[in-house]
Amino acid sequence: MSHQAETRTASLLVVVMAAAGLASASEIPRTASGKPDLSGNYDIATLTPLQRSPEFGNRLFLTPAEADEIRRSAAERTAQRSRPSDPNRPPPPFTGRLGGYNEFFHDRGTEAVAVDGKYRTSLLTDPPDGRLPPLTERGRERRKGLYVRRELADRNASPAWWRDLQAGPYDGPESLSIADRCIFTLEATIPVLPKNYNNLKTIVQTENHVMILIEWMHEARVIRLSPSRAEARHLPPEIRSRSGDSVGWWEGDTLVVDTTNFLEESWGTVTLFGEPSPPHDQHVVERFSLTDENTLLYQFTVKSGDWETPYSGEYTWPATNDKLYEFACHEANYSMGNTLRGARFQEREVAAQAGAGP
Repeated sequence: MSHQAETRTASLLVVVMAAAGLASASEIPRTASGKPDLSGNYDIATLTPLQRSPEFGNRLFLTPAEADEIRRSAAERTAQRSRPSDPNRPPPPFTGRLGGYNEFFHDRGTEAVAVDGKYRTSLLTDPPDGRLPPLTERGRERRKGLYVRRELADRNASPAWWRDLQAGPYDGPESLSIADRCIFTLEATIPVLPKNYNNLKTIVQTENHVMILIEWMHEARVIRLSPSRAEARHLPPEIRSRSGDSVGWWEGDTLVVDTTNFLEESWGTVTLFGEPSPPHDQHVVERFSLTDENTLLYQFTVKSGDWETPYSGEYTWPATNDKLYEFACHEANYSMGNTLRGARFQEREVAAQAGAGP
């Protein structure tokens, strides 16, 4: 083949590849103004953890065999835990860890996250080890006095262990976290992270706003859209909310969302993951990009004085035909009332035993 023929062939290949890219972009649903239309329902349940298991080190991708094994093990575990319980079984021994009912209400997904066809070892991509960075001194100080679930479960093996504390985790509704009180869950809201269940998200988009409805705790995030990054303006710093103030703009076919103005508050002594409320200086940047008509790529970066460095992650949101129904945890929150009743019962029981003496 002559040099000219090679050049023409190479040029044709470039044109074909470019046309293929344009065809892919043209298949993305768009609004009347030509912007990508993100509207729809998404199910973000996944077996991929937020933080990478240390055994993988800096390895971002799973092998196909590893991804298959995760899928197989999860399916086997779900089937095992979903079997009917023996109605005549005795009560389990009390260890402080009561666990959940069964797998019926859990929805952790059926496989690991795949981005560009490659399965991930973690949602976090930076730091390179896929782990949260170390806490700063301020971050450690802000977490003092918080009870992590696992720690509580271990301590609850001793009845009424909190009895002599000046402020105990079960003193009243206000001593429980706002997650336990069915008010708000930061981890499911911003950045948007998968949980054990209630992983549906609904996006409604107009020319001036994008709303993300979070099933857990039925939080509606409203993002104001600006013509450009240079024109984006946040609310005054004294106007704050639990999910912050979000402003977005389009960079090509990617929606970039910048969020500040988080409300720093006391969330009680019992917290879902041992995390306090976000500090005033927390800054979250999110990027939403449609990779095809049924898949949204979600990327996030969190910067906070609680962590030594920012951290970032990404994962895909598959579209779903399932509908998001209200997560009505707050209606007759029996578990919170029963938690407090159980605490009072244990306190009376321990007091009676102490009064009896040896």
